[in-house]
Amino acid sequence: MRVLVTGGAGYIGSVVAAQLIEAGHEVSVLDDLSTGHRESVPEGCRFVEGGIRERAAEVLADDDIEAVLHFAARSVVPESVSHPERYWDGNVGCTLALLDAMRVHGTGRIVFSSTAAVYGEPESSPIPEDAAVRPGNPYGATKAAIDTALTEFARLHGIGAVSLRYFNVAGAYAGLGERHTPETHLIPIVLQVALGLRESVSVYGEDYPTDDGTCVRDYIHVADLAEAHLLALGSCRPGEHRVFNLGNGTGFTVRQVIDVCREVTGHPIPAVAADRRPGDPAVLVASSRSAQRDLGWTPQRPELRRIVADAWDFHTSTRAAETAAG
Repeated sequence: MRVLVTGGAGYIGSVVAAQLIEAGHEVSVLDDLSTGHRESVPEGCRFVEGGIRERAAEVLADDDIEAVLHFAARSVVPESVSHPERYWDGNVGCTLALLDAMRVHGTGRIVFSSTAAVYGEPESSPIPEDAAVRPGNPYGATKAAIDTALTEFARLHGIGAVSLRYFNVAGAYAGLGERHTPETHLIPIVLQVALGLRESVSVYGEDYPTDDGTCVRDYIHVADLAEAHLLALGSCRPGEHRVFNLGNGTGFTVRQVIDVCREVTGHPIPAVAADRRPGDPAVLVASSRSAQRDLGWTPQRPELRRIVADAWDFHTSTRAAETAAG
């Protein structure tokens, strides 16, 4: 199949692009490199540098694209609060432009990179797909709005759409891992301490109603996540918009994550207590039963130690390469 991966120079998009190539698909990557890295685009992909508004219609036509996997988005929650206009324009506006280009060209399938942030503060855990959608920040609100647009484009224009709502993604695959600036995710932040790039890691809140008082989160290996995208691609049904959660179904506390990072790296990793962050739920764990039932998807790398070890291998090799390059 001829597929377009928007945001394919980013962390998750690049891993999905790599697995698509391995599966024999013809892959085009569109990325403006505002947060992605040109060297992360897997070998064998056709790379087009540019934004969705400027280049998507051209790529869909020139490469005769049959399906889109859409990762390009702004995704930093605090920035979405301070600059919501960037998120409504960059996430919703660009996605509407992409969907319209698909409509014009006749591209019939889209798999959308969504988020558990659409659920906000959950009423229960694990969170099923039919939980109330009530995002607590502009980032989550833009993803929820895109889901509404996908439902309408499926209903009115016959597009087959699947939204995949992730929880916490970590690990690395085929030399591809997290390289965000600034970094906001727990596991790479903790590993930066072990690399000597930070003095300590902050633990935001130690009085939650959990086993050790710190927040519980669901971590999924990026390779497992990518495999779900390939299954979702094959499950797109004309005129339907389907939604699946992706997670391990198992929660780990912040303290547990730090302890596993200490074990993997052999570094003491100082942790400093800090105040709770507003809006941080005590527990966020996904129910992925629908994905298991309907997509035939089950995480193959669920162990936290495996996730951290793969991330650590990526960060140490990347750091070594940067040091050697001067």
